[in-house]
Amino acid sequence: MGNDLLKGGYDAVYSLGDLCLGAIQMKKNNLRPFSGPLDWMGTPLLPNVIQLFEKRFADFMLYENLRIVGHATPDMLLVSDDRNFVMSNHDFHTAENSLTQLTTYPQVKEKLDRRVNRLLEKLLTAQRILFIRTNATLEDTAELQRVLRSIIEHDFRILVVNHGPVSGIVEKHWPIDNVYSVELPDNEIWEGNNALWKQLFQDVHLM
Repeated sequence: MGNDLLKGGYDAVYSLGDLCLGAIQMKKNNLRPFSGPLDWMGTPLLPNVIQLFEKRFADFMLYENLRIVGHATPDMLLVSDDRNFVMSNHDFHTAENSLTQLTTYPQVKEKLDRRVNRLLEKLLTAQRILFIRTNATLEDTAELQRVLRSIIEHDFRILVVNHGPVSGIVEKHWPIDNVYSVELPDNEIWEGNNALWKQLFQDVHLM
């Protein structure tokens, strides 16, 4: 396989959405020693994630931008950061919050701020960072790479995983520096591709 670009050690590995899949696979492959701010968020549009980096997450999940959409599950609320088009469905427990009041918002915001601050610190100090994004176009990924390059002090790599009617790992050979793009089967993305994710990460480790 031609994923030599990814091989080696990293000081940090971060999921950039679009769902929890990246964070789940990081955990399965021992690449998730800490949580990132977007691990358990829904971020369907990569341009919004890019904007968060451009403004250093300054208005991420601010209370005045939040809207309670409904129930994500019987135990969790679905809450939208309408300014940044970010969806939270793992932060607000229904036992402590309601469809009209986010009682635990201060604690949730404190947790997210810690994760943001750690990310911003890693951008400046880490010698090598791996970012993982599912659901991305070539054009949006090129812009993400440009913005990250303007912020990050040292080396970084971006793994892009899209899904389609394929039978294994299909390399896309996008002409973007530091980017390794693949397509995985779309028939069962949550558990059906575990062996393929393991193959992608086979020579990737934390330093």
